[in-house]
Amino acid sequence: MKFERRDLSKLQWYALAAVVAIAIAVAAGFWSNVGAGKARVERDAAAVRKAQTEQRLGQVRTEEQEIKARTQQYQQMEQAGVTGQEKRLDWTELLRDLQRQLRLPGMTYEFGPQIPLESSPAAGYAYHSSQLKIQLRLLHEEDLLNFVARLQREAKAMVLVRNCKVTRLPSGNSADGAQLLADCAMEWVTLRRASGPKQP
Repeated sequence: MKFERRDLSKLQWYALAAVVAIAIAVAAGFWSNVGAGKARVERDAAAVRKAQTEQRLGQVRTEEQEIKARTQQYQQMEQAGVTGQEKRLDWTELLRDLQRQLRLPGMTYEFGPQIPLESSPAAGYAYHSSQLKIQLRLLHEEDLLNFVARLQREAKAMVLVRNCKVTRLPSGNSADGAQLLADCAMEWVTLRRASGPKQP
């Protein structure tokens, strides 16, 4: 079969149509890739926004749990009488009552000034400490253990024993029958709202 000039002119139109069809297919493929790329970018951005939202939500939940725990702790301390202004008159009465009830031969003590410890503005409260130096004349070591246990249980404060030094008294020189002398340093910690009135 021979191609003539008129056949070639007919084929030109088919070839041109084929080239146009290929060009349209390439353009469609290109725009399809561009659209897919945009969709991927938008999907990734949406995933990032979702992750950030979930992270913020997690932080809010954690903070909410911490606030609840602190509030519950504060309420427990409030019920124990540890919150509010220091109650030195109550404290001194408790010391004298314990000396009398435990029949301790002698006791001298001195409270130092109250000083602020750490504060938590976010929770709205602050810790304060009052130092206590106390000397106890004892019949035996158990008197000291009973005294400290009762003090920590009954005081309207958190009583922390920092140190205690017990020495034996010279035998026969004690008119009150004391055998030991305990020299202790304690810390009485109270908690009060940071916005409350300042301690004078």
